[in-house]
Amino acid sequence: MNRSFFSSLKTNLDLKWLVIFVSVGLLLLFTAFPMLYLVLRSLMVEGTLDLTTYWEVYGNIVNWKSFVNTIYISLLVTLVSVAISFPLAWLVGRTDLPGKGFFRTAFVTSYMIPPYVGAIAWTQLLNPSVGYLNEWLVHVFNLSASPFDIYGIGGLIWCFTLFYSPFAFITISRALEKMDPSLEEASRVSGDSPLGTLWRVTLPLMFPSIFAGGVLVFIGVGSAFGIPAIVGMPAQIEVLTTRIVTYVYMGTGKGIREATALAVSLMLVANFILYASTMLMNRRDYVTISGKSTRPGLVELGIWKWPLAALVSLYGFVAIFLPLGSILVTSLIKSLSRPISFDNLTITNWLTAIKNEQYMDTLWNSFISAGLAATIATVLAVFIAYLLVKTRVSGRGIPDGLSTLGGATPSIVIALALIITFSGEFGLNLYSTMAILVVGYMVKYLTMAVRTIAASLSQVHSSLEEAALNSGANWLQALRDVMLPLIGPSIVAGWFLVFMPSFYELTMSIILYGSQTKTIGVLLYELQTYADPQDASVLAVIILFIVLAGNVILRKVSKGAIGI
Repeated sequence: MNRSFFSSLKTNLDLKWLVIFVSVGLLLLFTAFPMLYLVLRSLMVEGTLDLTTYWEVYGNIVNWKSFVNTIYISLLVTLVSVAISFPLAWLVGRTDLPGKGFFRTAFVTSYMIPPYVGAIAWTQLLNPSVGYLNEWLVHVFNLSASPFDIYGIGGLIWCFTLFYSPFAFITISRALEKMDPSLEEASRVSGDSPLGTLWRVTLPLMFPSIFAGGVLVFIGVGSAFGIPAIVGMPAQIEVLTTRIVTYVYMGTGKGIREATALAVSLMLVANFILYASTMLMNRRDYVTISGKSTRPGLVELGIWKWPLAALVSLYGFVAIFLPLGSILVTSLIKSLSRPISFDNLTITNWLTAIKNEQYMDTLWNSFISAGLAATIATVLAVFIAYLLVKTRVSGRGIPDGLSTLGGATPSIVIALALIITFSGEFGLNLYSTMAILVVGYMVKYLTMAVRTIAASLSQVHSSLEEAALNSGANWLQALRDVMLPLIGPSIVAGWFLVFMPSFYELTMSIILYGSQTKTIGVLLYELQTYADPQDASVLAVIILFIVLAGNVILRKVSKGAIGI
């Protein structure tokens, strides 16, 4: 009996650790190794340690200016986003603002709009020659020239703020909802006004969330390619991501080497910001959740209720409904040179796009690559989360740390690291294949699935698994028949959280795709860049519909617990 028990235990241990070791091995191969090799390649010239690449790269004034632009734009957008998001989150979460549920849903929904789709919409609205909004303003106010030009630093900051400020809004609003209201109530009982309580109590307590939201915005803006490519490059304004893509498209060894140096610079900036923010937060104690009731009392806005509701409505209209309306109208318009009217609307653009085999092929490529990435990432996430939550082995947090490293690394850096590592030099050539797209999406978004599944696994008591093992099941059977059914909704949610951003991804896809693996994001960017805005708008509407439908399914599956 004892021999049978130990034999069974050995089998269980072998199965468990074999599966976990394979998962960790894949992470080391596709995440840690390419990153390290990228850094090494940036320091080597013809096999020897040489820093001249960095001198050459930053000796070029265009590259140096791109670096400064990246920091300047990211910092400015972060400050403006936080300045907008905190009042909005407070009004929606802690006051009696009319329609606040609708506003919250609308602002969170704007997070799901791919930023490059938003940039396309604003080029349609504020193009200095044919922008809908510019033409309307010229007509209504009898102006001699268009008042706005989207192509410039101002346009970049405008688009970035509208489509990255939801990062800060979601972070701050969720913290406000969970904050212990007793300190605010004590302030009010002591005679402080609602605004005084907001300034002296709520704002300091929310500092970690405000700071975290700001960091997310800063890194997101600094890593973005779509908005600077669509809005900035026509005005000769470049940032690090556009310079990296330009160097990669040169296709020469020197170009790749200089792209590598810029990518390492971007990676160092992003990781320095994350490390510094973590160190800063660890130096002080911010406790906003206690064991007492966390249902906050609402602040009555009084006579300011309706004026503030009108102001928030105006922001929602400008930030969300105006660009979405522009995309939809453009997808239905016959001729952009004629005014918008019923006579100038048609569904021909839609029929043409749907019948276009090239368009449908890219849509299919996106479905397949995103679906494979989501499936592989979800399987890996189950084992990584199990190792993290259900074992006490030393180093169990390393795979989770690797998945977080992938999530925190700018997409363009991941793409370049995969290209230089898996182009045959080490016996594995994935260049221009769908496999490299799948690996890139998996590395970037794996952490979303890990976080979701780990949270669910931590709620399942270990006695259930032990009971299955004691009943004769091996580890895989216990996992399949006991654990997975209990965390099933989180597994499905984790799959969708990887699938949706992978489906419309542009920054990695623009340098990873091959002639047979073009994705919908790349096609949309090309159509917009090479002046076919009607077809680009049709595809943008299709992307938005799929992403919104995915989020509805996600919330349905998780019963509202998980979603964007």
